[in-house]
Amino acid sequence: MVIQLFPVWALLLSVLAFYQPDLFVGLKTQIIPLLTIIMLAMGLTLSAADFKKVLKSSKAVGVGVLLQFMVMPIAAFGVAMMFGFDTELTVGMLLVGSVAGGTSSNVMCYLAKGDTALSISMTAISTLLGVLLTPLLVSLMIGKSVDVPVAGMLISLFKIVLLPVAAGVLINTFFSQFVRKAEPIFPYISMFAIVLIIAIVVALSSSKLVEVGLIVAAAVILHNSIGLVLGYWVTYLLGFDAKICRTIAFEVGLQNSGLAAALAVKFFTPAAALPGTIFSVWHNISGSLLASYWSRRPVTKKMPEEL
Repeated sequence: MVIQLFPVWALLLSVLAFYQPDLFVGLKTQIIPLLTIIMLAMGLTLSAADFKKVLKSSKAVGVGVLLQFMVMPIAAFGVAMMFGFDTELTVGMLLVGSVAGGTSSNVMCYLAKGDTALSISMTAISTLLGVLLTPLLVSLMIGKSVDVPVAGMLISLFKIVLLPVAAGVLINTFFSQFVRKAEPIFPYISMFAIVLIIAIVVALSSSKLVEVGLIVAAAVILHNSIGLVLGYWVTYLLGFDAKICRTIAFEVGLQNSGLAAALAVKFFTPAAALPGTIFSVWHNISGSLLASYWSRRPVTKKMPEEL
């Protein structure tokens, strides 16, 4: 129940941070350590066997990852242009669109009767690829007008994502019995860390949130919807069954927006972190609603009326 109420906790702490920013502004330097903890927790849920599963579903993984790093960045740029965002918010939208899939997609996939093993494999692969692709995509799409620190972002992503995930996998491999006992607390640790990151970013950008909060929320909802819809329908049109279509829809539509917000604060401005902050709350709401809907529907080979 506590985990299912994640959007509620995120919203409540965001409201507190908005009205009492001084409680969280001083924690700005803790964003990166908190994100590292989230990545370590993700790594602890993975094993070498999860990566081997990629070979069994290589076509689905390939299509999913390709959609992940094509649909979301292009949609982010298009939505930002449509809403007439300034440079800061455009960078923030592109960061959200260019990061890997979020770990919440694995939970939503499980609840929606999708292919959980495929979901975990896709999240792991996109997370590793994102270390290189995230800064390159942002630089490619907006680098001409903004100085995108590609090298710095590569190094940070290596430290924040690759190292803790790899460490988690190794710990899980060699100390699996201990990890299994502790595994029930991992979702709570991750939830606490991401909710705190959201609150810190809200506190840092509270003044900007007053000005553009509603319009950014509308852009984020549209961006997320595009990912979910295209993630499902493109894979459906390519002939995949409903179970895989549901899985890839979540993988494409649900982003690691906490990472996007952290990168925005570290390399750009707190205002650039607003899209990632709002996305972190919204995609858990939309994902939960969609998972609940799909969980009540049987999985058949073809379900064109689903989404």
